[in-house]
Amino acid sequence: MGDVQVHDSARLRQVFGAFPSGVTTLGAIVGGVPVGMAASSFTSVSLEPALVSVCIAHTSTTWPILQGAPRLGVSVLGADQESIARRMASRDLDRFEGVGWSSRDNGAVVLDGVSAWLDCTIEDRFRAGDHDIVLLRVVELDADPSIAPLVFHASAFRRLEI
Repeated sequence: MGDVQVHDSARLRQVFGAFPSGVTTLGAIVGGVPVGMAASSFTSVSLEPALVSVCIAHTSTTWPILQGAPRLGVSVLGADQESIARRMASRDLDRFEGVGWSSRDNGAVVLDGVSAWLDCTIEDRFRAGDHDIVLLRVVELDADPSIAPLVFHASAFRRLEI
């Protein structure tokens, strides 16, 4: 393998995309309405205390609205929810139009039919290049292992072969 210039952003995106990841959304009720967005680089961090992280681009126009919510819902999308993933990543669409969701008592929004959901508070935030790493403390959670996850790999949505 030859040397690759790290500053080649297209190549860097291609290499980062070789690592498959689940597809998640963040959501909360803000000002009486649901606000949500796609969240990249979701990962578990700690069992005790229960912590997860997401990475949010500094260019996000939704994160400044969500970051003040007392609780955030993280929804791990199921294999049949590609259209929801695209809607939640869109800048031009009503992200919740035609999407089933519910609000927890504390305002966290979770989507219907997901493979897992977490109800979280913001624990900390770290600036990291062109993104922020947002550390979330898990307060409540649930999963449905019968729902296969949606996977993002090589800039495309995919499903696991079982």
